[in-house]
Amino acid sequence: MGEVSEDAVGRHRELVAQVRAHDRAYYVLDAPTVSDREYDRLFAELKSLEQAHPGLVTPESPTQRVGAQPREGVVKAEHPVPMYSLDNSYDLGALEEFDRRVRERLGDGETPVYVAEPKIDGASLEVIYRDGLLAAAITRGDGVMGEDATANARTIRGLPLSIPEKREVILRGEVFIHGADLEAVNVVRRGAGEEPFANPRNAASGALRLLDPALTAARKLRISLYDLVYTESGAPPYFATHSDMLKGLQDWGLPTHGLEQRCETLAGVYRYLDDFESKRSGLPYPTDGVVLKVDALSQRQELGFTARFPRWAIAYKFAAEQATTRLLAITGDVGRTGALTPVAELQPVALAGTTVARASLHNVDYIAAKDIRVGDTVVVQKAGEIIPQVMRVVLDQRPPESVAWTVPTECPSCKAAVVREEGEAALRCPNGRCPGRLRAALFHFTRRTAMDVDHLGKVLIDQLVAAGLVQDLADVFALPSKRDAVLGLERMAEKSVDNLLASVERSRTERTFAQLLTGLGIPLVGASAAKLIAGLYPDLPALLGQDLGELEEKLAEVHGIGAKMASSMVAFLGDPQERAMLERMIALGLTSQEDTSAGAAGEGPLVGQSFCVTGTLSQPRPVIHEKIRAAGGEVHDRVKKGTTFLVAGENTGKSKKDKAESYGTKVIDEPLFRAMLAE
Repeated sequence: MGEVSEDAVGRHRELVAQVRAHDRAYYVLDAPTVSDREYDRLFAELKSLEQAHPGLVTPESPTQRVGAQPREGVVKAEHPVPMYSLDNSYDLGALEEFDRRVRERLGDGETPVYVAEPKIDGASLEVIYRDGLLAAAITRGDGVMGEDATANARTIRGLPLSIPEKREVILRGEVFIHGADLEAVNVVRRGAGEEPFANPRNAASGALRLLDPALTAARKLRISLYDLVYTESGAPPYFATHSDMLKGLQDWGLPTHGLEQRCETLAGVYRYLDDFESKRSGLPYPTDGVVLKVDALSQRQELGFTARFPRWAIAYKFAAEQATTRLLAITGDVGRTGALTPVAELQPVALAGTTVARASLHNVDYIAAKDIRVGDTVVVQKAGEIIPQVMRVVLDQRPPESVAWTVPTECPSCKAAVVREEGEAALRCPNGRCPGRLRAALFHFTRRTAMDVDHLGKVLIDQLVAAGLVQDLADVFALPSKRDAVLGLERMAEKSVDNLLASVERSRTERTFAQLLTGLGIPLVGASAAKLIAGLYPDLPALLGQDLGELEEKLAEVHGIGAKMASSMVAFLGDPQERAMLERMIALGLTSQEDTSAGAAGEGPLVGQSFCVTGTLSQPRPVIHEKIRAAGGEVHDRVKKGTTFLVAGENTGKSKKDKAESYGTKVIDEPLFRAMLAE
């Protein structure tokens, strides 16, 4: 450390410890121990000391939380262990059904003990420590691929830059903002002429995606860690239960919510729900329910996962908050398929952390069934805490001058005569070149789950369509040649345009074929089917070169696609306008990257074979499942007729092996399984 004096070294160590302790007291315990002025004085002294003696600076120093330069763009990152969603429930009956399924799968008289804990309404984040240092952070994304948020995560003062555990650990948590901190951010935004954030969740999620960590730091993000999903030696060896794990994370200095409770019966769970619901309005951060988890980690291993959810956990959502307001008018939105959605224009009202001025009315039949009229007082709530919708009319407050809604005969965007197919609830605009349909299609095409064009939101899409700069999806890739015209749009400065065009270029060259197929919005073809089709054809030219009759036969035979989806795909590719658009994308240089998240259909060393995985292995079960699928194999959640292999790790029960024998399923150990993968 050169000529640094022992006094300087000692004072540096002392200041680092003090600042860390104050950060934890303020951001984790919500119990500040010094004034803001005193904290700033200590931090300034630490910073000055390190400037005078650069050799004192270490990666875990509090001064290094905002040390990164702004990024050029968003960087994708793959989760080492897939991030599953949680199954949701909205009534106690669903919890009882969950408990029944758990007990049935455990069998042999095993009794689960549950842990109930708050469901914080924020942004999910994966955090990775290596050699005791914060090494990486990845946003949830689609659960397999997220975004690198490491530099932004380092600005979260409640998240330690170092922990005592030196082996690699992968943790999951929820990033959020206190209501008071959000209001302070919104005061600054209003003063700068910017739109305030509608709710804490949006502010937290957006902060993790900012390209400049210094801007993220200004949001005062916090994090609550709720799971340890991986260590270098496989499944977490430190703890036997989830509740012990939460205590262990606290011992490592990591922030947790601290509001969990073990419940040995459903009656205990119900008491927790009642107690927490009465208290949650007093919490400084937003919550929308309670998560119920099986406590014993060994039982979790036994229960496993479905394709989307863990079988050992479920989220119980509290009843949505409702508000009463006046319906001022009924207008219409047109979607990418041409469906017209009636929209209630409301007298603005505060609801679940946002100001609501518009709400969905679903369709013509919904309005008629509820006798909703302009001028009515209506009850509004958010479906899934996100989408505002009108629930009912307050009939005893209906004014004499209320007006029944007249069903529209023309599209609100292009004025084409609307149609209603027999048996359908929706009115539709039949005009394939309708500007409203185009705007909705562009929004779908450019989302993160599809072609992921950053900096292209609804307002800018509206401007591009209105100016005639984008007339179909292919025109997105032509925007770099129209830079001057884009620069001439309202509120578009040089940097904004450059960021947009750089994102367009990444979308043109870095997305997978499955992402393109998802973004095209082909009826019945969602993300899962898109991956299956992309496993058969490597790119767009290969798909367009296939005879349509042969294509339909080929797709119809694929498990997970079927005849209806195949017919829809062929109809889309057979439409002259759609085909011309796709060919123009190719002419504009569209290329597809290989999808490394899963093996191509019909390829790999495990094609034609199925596997059930049980017991304790060297890696978490979801990782093993992904390897099987990537190698072309099929995963069975339990041994059944047709299961080829049972991969049996340590502590595999005799009943599983007996069942495998009865079905003619071969039992193999992990080394043999890895040999089959050629690892």
